[in-house]
Amino acid sequence: MNGPGDPPEGTPEGPQGGGEEEYRSVVFDESFVRAARLQEFSARERMDDHAPAVRTRHAWARVSASRQVLLLVILIALAFGTAVYMGLRHPYKEPRPPSAEPLKISLVPLAPRDPVPGAASAKDLFAASPAAQFRNGAEGVTLPAARRTQNFSESLVMAALATAKEYTVKSALDPAVLTGGGHRSVRLLLAPSQLEQFDRSLARPADDGRHAATGWLVRFDPAQVALADPVVRTHGTFSITEASPAALEVTSDHTFVYAVRAAQAAGPADVSLFTVRRTMHFRLDRDDLQEHHVQVLQSSLQAGPESCSADDAPYLRPLLAGQKAAPEGPAGTDPYATGPATADLCGTLAPSALPSPPRG
Repeated sequence: MNGPGDPPEGTPEGPQGGGEEEYRSVVFDESFVRAARLQEFSARERMDDHAPAVRTRHAWARVSASRQVLLLVILIALAFGTAVYMGLRHPYKEPRPPSAEPLKISLVPLAPRDPVPGAASAKDLFAASPAAQFRNGAEGVTLPAARRTQNFSESLVMAALATAKEYTVKSALDPAVLTGGGHRSVRLLLAPSQLEQFDRSLARPADDGRHAATGWLVRFDPAQVALADPVVRTHGTFSITEASPAALEVTSDHTFVYAVRAAQAAGPADVSLFTVRRTMHFRLDRDDLQEHHVQVLQSSLQAGPESCSADDAPYLRPLLAGQKAAPEGPAGTDPYATGPATADLCGTLAPSALPSPPRG
């Protein structure tokens, strides 16, 4: 007799649970079911929304809350980094100023009509010359009041003026530079893009409007000329303008008066005065202001007493006490000639620019 729990046909033949074993290979475990992309809606959901019986389960729903937070943080960090990068490299950023232009140089010797007056003392010569009211050395290189411009603060304007003053002092008042010695202090102030031209001017000077050493600095041939007084009389001014939103331009106009004598004199030599009026045009962009550099765009010198035939490219060549200018004028210029043009200019030194002859 069959038991109450047995099927009417009796217990099936074969091992117990054989049916379950037969379908065990197609039974899905719980993790597989949860991972399925289809999920049946509840009865209430089907009644309320009239939705299909199944819905698609998105991959985002299977990500744990901690992983969602981590992914969100990563996305925010990437967005922030992209914004910062685009802010630094956006196409509307102010362009970098162009490289410095080559220096343009003009040298004009001033020839006296009479012999150069001299004296035994530099002090006496200065007192009898127009330089009597000039200041000594760097004291005569004074700066104007610094005022902000449209795009540059007052501190940046002052920095530009101070750099131009430093170049002026080191290139025209430093005794080591004046006597043909070290010029490294001047070179360090130049913009890197001008160093090649500067080095070429010092190594192979030429009166071609580009490579005269005396266009960059004032110097005398130590084999011919010595300083009779290390103190130079100085007078001049600076002016500054904003050339563009990216650069300031400074113009200097100074007169320097040097007491000189012959370098190889056997005994006490008479002292004479040599005057240089130098106008220079500087440019300083924001990089120059930060790195303490200056671009020298133009240099114009009038120097005397000299002969018109003096070659001032390597050194300034003053006429010393008692000497007269050579009678010839400037060399002829051929307008049809090719190659670099030379600045064959010469002026006459006014008698009032020389000290009064000493009284007997």
